[in-house]
Amino acid sequence: MIGYVTLGTNDLPRIAAFYDALLGELGAKRLMEMPHVILWGLPGQPMLGVIRPHNGQPATVGNGTMVSLSAGSREAVDEMHARALSLGATDEGAPGERFKGFYAGYWRDIDGNKLNFFHMGA
Repeated sequence: MIGYVTLGTNDLPRIAAFYDALLGELGAKRLMEMPHVILWGLPGQPMLGVIRPHNGQPATVGNGTMVSLSAGSREAVDEMHARALSLGATDEGAPGERFKGFYAGYWRDIDGNKLNFFHMGA
């Protein structure tokens, strides 16, 4: 049911370079680009976007807000979490099984937004 999720930014070129490098590892490409917003995705799947707030106010990190990105395997969770950190993200919880069948690694992007890569299953 989710079509896309956007994360606020105050520096679109900087965060765009971060997500180009990170999401490119999953095969995602820029699918929509305008002066105030960029969305990445894979055909037929929900998209992730970054946007300068429409109201002109500074973007801030939402407390309790998180975006979860499906990685496809536990190994991919490990790899993508490490890749995010190598690009300047900060660790919010190393990859591991959180409960039976749910494996995830948590991180904050270079603007402070909280995300995770996850895999359901063995």
